[in-house]
Amino acid sequence: MTALAASDVVPHLSAAMRDGSRAEHEAAEHSPYMSELLEGRLTAAGYAALLLRLRPIYAALEETAREHAVDPLVAPLHDPALERLAAIDTDLRHWAPGVAAHEVASPAAAAYADRIRAAGAWGGLLVAHHYTRYLGDLSGGQVIGRLLQRTYDLPEGRGVAFYEFDAIPKPKPYKDSYRAALDSLPLDAADVQRVVEEVKVAFRMNQALFGELAAELDTYRA
Repeated sequence: MTALAASDVVPHLSAAMRDGSRAEHEAAEHSPYMSELLEGRLTAAGYAALLLRLRPIYAALEETAREHAVDPLVAPLHDPALERLAAIDTDLRHWAPGVAAHEVASPAAAAYADRIRAAGAWGGLLVAHHYTRYLGDLSGGQVIGRLLQRTYDLPEGRGVAFYEFDAIPKPKPYKDSYRAALDSLPLDAADVQRVVEEVKVAFRMNQALFGELAAELDTYRA
């Protein structure tokens, strides 16, 4: 039997995505904006500024995922229970009740949304963005939601719909099945690396988004 060359071994996609993007992920997490927000030092408008930027990103992700829901790489992961756009709108009514038009001048958000739409050209690229956003929401996002509730003394059920997945009562088993679906996708080693590179791009785009918000911190401090 001929031994496989190292280049022929296909790594588990879920582990490759996690490990290959660790540096970019950590850089995005440790943003001055998020530190100020979770310490309760920002006004309601300061958090609404994030939601207004996330809205076009999730609109692009959810529209593109629906358009490519039958793609063999997208279909095993596509799940309407993950969609966050309606939840963002619910939260905006709490944090920014006077904002009628859900638009914000954000080059970072616009570039991110454009990148997601372009990812529809190959399902693996779209999977990279799907994973980066939704698995993050089901993981660290749950911690952020609880911190926001505590820090801003939010009434029960108000202001954190973005972090609540009513149709996914137990995030851990869902995430386990999601990762298993990732690992079962028909990708070769080169495809896996291409997906990992797009995950890194997604986290860098998150960094750009937080950098944009950090530049406005003086405007949003309570």
